Amino acid sequence: MSAPFDTVAILNVPFIKTTNAGFVQQLQTDILAHHNRFVVTANPEILMYAREHPDYQHVLTQADYITPDGIGVIQGAQILGTPLPERITGYDTLLTLLKWGGQQHQRIFLLGAKPAVLQQVATIVQRDYPGIVVAGARDGYYDDEQAVVDEIVAAKPDMIFVATGFPKQEFFIAQYRQRVDALWMGVGGSFDVIAGAVKRAPLFWQKHHIEWLYRLIQEPTRFKRMLVLPRYLRLVKKIARQQVH
Repeated sequence: MSAPFDTVAILNVPFIKTTNAGFVQQLQTDILAHHNRFVVTANPEILMYAREHPDYQHVLTQADYITPDGIGVIQGAQILGTPLPERITGYDTLLTLLKWGGQQHQRIFLLGAKPAVLQQVATIVQRDYPGIVVAGARDGYYDDEQAVVDEIVAAKPDMIFVATGFPKQEFFIAQYRQRVDALWMGVGGSFDVIAGAVKRAPLFWQKHHIEWLYRLIQEPTRFKRMLVLPRYLRLVKKIARQQVH
């Protein structure tokens, strides 16, 4: 396929250069044509992890679209002098696709989260997007990967949303995506947010790009993970300086 988007590389990871609207439109075209697509929504944590784990970096090279999910990615692109138009988050993309999927009577498969959370997500999705077909749902606590994949294949979904967190979800998709020609997308903690188990930052925090701070206040245990951001920004600035010289 000829790539529909230009890309901007940050730490050797190519991010698509487009808007939310442009991206969703492309996905809708792909899904209706039953193209096999692998979407990664990447933040600085994922970039730093990929840098330290070559096997994960290799998986990212197999993705069709990598979106800038996180203000740190937008800042990184700016520092490198190759700005990206806007953040494209996994959560917002998921909701937009569910709404569209309801209108188009698309079949979806939900994989991930705790059993009670998943049950709630399936109920909420069917209630809020009445045209959508939840063709299958499986929680993230499974031992037999093959059985899960067989379940996905049998469900004949148009969209498969995997919420088992990175890097697990991307490894899973890269390994099994060829079994079903559909959209495969890792959506991290999105099921917890849909179910109301985790609160998303209010609009004010989102608009001022301090969603990370809101999440830190909500979940102080995230502090160690947050320390990745300053490390990442230092690294990007160093690379930018090297490019100048």
